[in-house]
Amino acid sequence: MAHTTVGSGVVAQPGATENQPGRIVVLASGGGTNCQALIDACDDGDLDARVVAVITNRPGAGVIKRAEAADIACHVIEHAGSDPDVRHAADGRLIELLASCEPDLVVLAGWMRILGAKVGAAFPMINLHPAQPGEFPGIRSIERAYEAWVAGEIDESGVMVHWVPDEGVDVGPVILTETVPFVVGDSLDDFASRLHATEHRLIVAGAAMALGGPRP
Repeated sequence: MAHTTVGSGVVAQPGATENQPGRIVVLASGGGTNCQALIDACDDGDLDARVVAVITNRPGAGVIKRAEAADIACHVIEHAGSDPDVRHAADGRLIELLASCEPDLVVLAGWMRILGAKVGAAFPMINLHPAQPGEFPGIRSIERAYEAWVAGEIDESGVMVHWVPDEGVDVGPVILTETVPFVVGDSLDDFASRLHATEHRLIVAGAAMALGGPRP
């Protein structure tokens, strides 16, 4: 049975600053289904916030069309390469762009780049990770969890929302986590579908809690 745990990284009290909807900026590199979950929650009144901008590092990312459909400003920023100087310059451009958006919260929703410590320090920032704390950091988390289950090593995985204090990969004070058990006969697609549904719920709940609680 799945279970949800509230982490110690934030007080679980949804809300917005000074009685105004919280300003969220979403960073995403892919199709944007988790970004869409945030947009829908804001539109439906389930999240006292609004997505004021979407930023992607991939010109062809599906999240661009989702932002356009919702009439949300979308920015494509060059953030690629492994050279330290190149990464530092890219982080600087991102900080400038984020500052211009005046976010109350930055949400990494499938952002596939490691950010430098200065970015995490500059803004309240949370990340959605498709695994439980300490498990399967980095890319292909869902596939790696499924492979571990097939090998008999685990019987559940999960989803985590956590603060992003530095350049660590999928680490930081946990806001919220929920388990996603495997089911006998699961295909990778079966498991991924349940996990994505959990992501869509937790990213909204985690954003609400982050907006309503203190930044660690």
